[in-house]
Amino acid sequence: MVGLLGLEGPWHLALDRTQWKLGTRDVNILMLAVVTRRARVPLIWSVLDNNGGTSDSGQRIALMRRYLAIFGAASIRLLLADREFVGLAWMRFLNENNIPFAIRMKEKLLVTTEDGRRLALGSLLRKCRGVRTFRAALDHDEARGPLWLNFAARRLEDGALLIIASNTPARAALAAYRKRWAIECLFGDTKTRGLNLEDTRLVTPRKLALLLGLVALALAWATRTAAILLGRKAPPRKTHGYLAQSWFRIGFDQLRRLLRHDPDAAVAPWRVFASPRPKRPRVV
Repeated sequence: MVGLLGLEGPWHLALDRTQWKLGTRDVNILMLAVVTRRARVPLIWSVLDNNGGTSDSGQRIALMRRYLAIFGAASIRLLLADREFVGLAWMRFLNENNIPFAIRMKEKLLVTTEDGRRLALGSLLRKCRGVRTFRAALDHDEARGPLWLNFAARRLEDGALLIIASNTPARAALAAYRKRWAIECLFGDTKTRGLNLEDTRLVTPRKLALLLGLVALALAWATRTAAILLGRKAPPRKTHGYLAQSWFRIGFDQLRRLLRHDPDAAVAPWRVFASPRPKRPRVV
């Protein structure tokens, strides 16, 4: 998928979970996706067997280890995740493996400030206006010591606090966090607004994991088709500034037209893999 999309790292990754019900059973998927200006495509995923509950640190760490075995930490510009994906063991793993991250924190989370106070983030930021940055440590065990992180916060229009913890400069992490929304759009592409993934009757984890592989390839294929169609042009925007259609929708509609009327053109994105690669000169 990375080759099909022509991606060159480092890139932003977004971690999230999607689920739906099939009768009385929950289908629960933990997904790691690459997010670029044009693409939002899953790279690694796990089908969770925990009745629709949240993932735990062990499941997240196992997922990231699979990613690191393929791409390495140098491929990650920033890992983005919502408030569900917190926890000292998980965040310590990211920090110790040189994975830059920006994770949203809950207001009730207890931290220790540099001046030794221990209080909830909501209390610390009750007078927050504009953007505020600071350093604080998460609760820790005596053996390993504190995990000091950079925090950035701002108050949203509805009065809630957006609080980001990062092991990178805090203001830049706060600005980049908006890219996390792309994985929510990705779930829409795979489900009701695109491929109708939730209509599947599959519940066996092994079969679901294979189906997700096909879905990921379809997303990458559609995105690449849009890139070929538009070239250097950007999709048209509406008066409010948002895209009239996403890259996925433009490519998906074009791909369906081509499959009906010009199948050879539909498979054009795949020809880069079919063409023989030039041999490298042998070094003596």
